[in-house]
Amino acid sequence: MSPLFTSKAPTMRPNHTPINAVYYPSWRVYKGFSPSSLQLDCIDQIFYAFVRLNEDGTLRLLDEFADLTKDVDGEKGCLLALAKLKQQKPNLKTLVSIGGGSGSAEFPAMAASSTHRATFARSCKEFVEQYQFDGVDIDWEHPTTHEAGKNYLAVLRALREALPSPQYLLTTALPTGEYCLKNIDIRAAGKLLDNLNLMGYDFNGPWTDVSGHHAQLLPQPGSPAHVYPALRNSCHRGIEYLASHGFPVHKIILGVPVYARSFAGARGVGQPFKSAAETDYNDLPREWIRDAVVDHHVVAASYVDRADKGFVSFDVPETVRRKAEYVKRKRLGGLFYWTGVGDIEGPESLVRAGFEELRRGDC
Repeated sequence: MSPLFTSKAPTMRPNHTPINAVYYPSWRVYKGFSPSSLQLDCIDQIFYAFVRLNEDGTLRLLDEFADLTKDVDGEKGCLLALAKLKQQKPNLKTLVSIGGGSGSAEFPAMAASSTHRATFARSCKEFVEQYQFDGVDIDWEHPTTHEAGKNYLAVLRALREALPSPQYLLTTALPTGEYCLKNIDIRAAGKLLDNLNLMGYDFNGPWTDVSGHHAQLLPQPGSPAHVYPALRNSCHRGIEYLASHGFPVHKIILGVPVYARSFAGARGVGQPFKSAAETDYNDLPREWIRDAVVDHHVVAASYVDRADKGFVSFDVPETVRRKAEYVKRKRLGGLFYWTGVGDIEGPESLVRAGFEELRRGDC
């Protein structure tokens, strides 16, 4: 067993209850997954993904029909349906997530202008108040230059001024990679943010040379990492980087992918592959989940489909429980999941596994 884990449950610092949060992607409403389909009893925060921005700092909806018009849970649009959940769970916190992987192109120009930053902050506050959100989540993927990192911090300052703490929450989503984190004054960001959602996934995929676990908690031991740098990636590495650069660990929320990555033609870690694909957790064959092999050295699970999918990497309840245990041991802020609607209800639920472990023992 890794020295990062022991059999004795850790004691969290006083008044610290780990967060179990999910992202809700509005486009999944077209597949029948409305906000009410989320497992609300084991969720503390919901991030509404996504709202887009313009270069001048104004906001625009990703899908006006899904956001405002479609009949959803007895309301008009997903935005009002999400707000309605607070009637069922008054202590639920909701945040609007701005940007996203395909919606970040406008961030650099907006962030570079003090006028546009002020407009952005004002637009965010108006949106939060109009749709009953508790705060804003910035998902700029990614500030990859020193100038972008400086402007990213200026955006956070503008938002914090417009959305003062503790009345409003301000969070951000960032990768574990130093290609991004090295450009940001981590310590200064830690003073402005309520939480940082660390995207502990996508370490390997169609962009890498070989197959590998895409969300391993710990680094692969004895791997040819000097040949394949992607195999060195891990959640732990990102957390250690943040902590060593002055970010408060109790504000780090560790991300869990509720989807799998498959590598056709590969049969294990570090092998060449023909193609790669992504599959939601709730679309995986149930036998893959039941028969997944858990690699306890790195805290990751996989299945080998010899028909066509090849090596398939994904989390299962056991690995999520281990990640939750790590969160408690390291006194992190909690877990989040991309996405809450990709999950399965019942004993195979990832969101529930994390919630139950976070709440187990003296928390």
